[in-house]
Amino acid sequence: MMILEKLENRNWKSYKKNIMEGKNYLDLTKLHVYILSREYSKTAWGVYEKLSWQIRKIIGDQFITSIDSIGANIAEGYGRFHYLDKNKFYYNARGSLVESKHWCGLMKERKIIIESQFVRFKDLNDDIYFKLNSLIKSQFNQKK
Repeated sequence: MMILEKLENRNWKSYKKNIMEGKNYLDLTKLHVYILSREYSKTAWGVYEKLSWQIRKIIGDQFITSIDSIGANIAEGYGRFHYLDKNKFYYNARGSLVESKHWCGLMKERKIIIESQFVRFKDLNDDIYFKLNSLIKSQFNQKK
């Protein structure tokens, strides 16, 4: 066996052992930005499921897809190893977050949602934006 293969096997065994023992790993479901994104999705679904078929097709599908994409991209990035790979998905999540803000604004303008719902969406959006930027920055800081 070559030296590199031995090193890779040793690192993999160590990595696998740490996973099995739960050392140094935060479960995705305990990551605050992910929890907030799931809350955002849950809140959006409550609005989406009450929309008429026509409104769902015009604006609702894009609204719910953009919001659900935030948590999905956070989860996918969290499962990656390299910080640049992680951040690529976190940037996608941030893009979906900005898109969801657009759809929420349109829904408010078109009186599909009321002011209190808009404020709830805006508050969640702002919280997620701050936490997501912190997560992205933390990945770059781990590199140093």
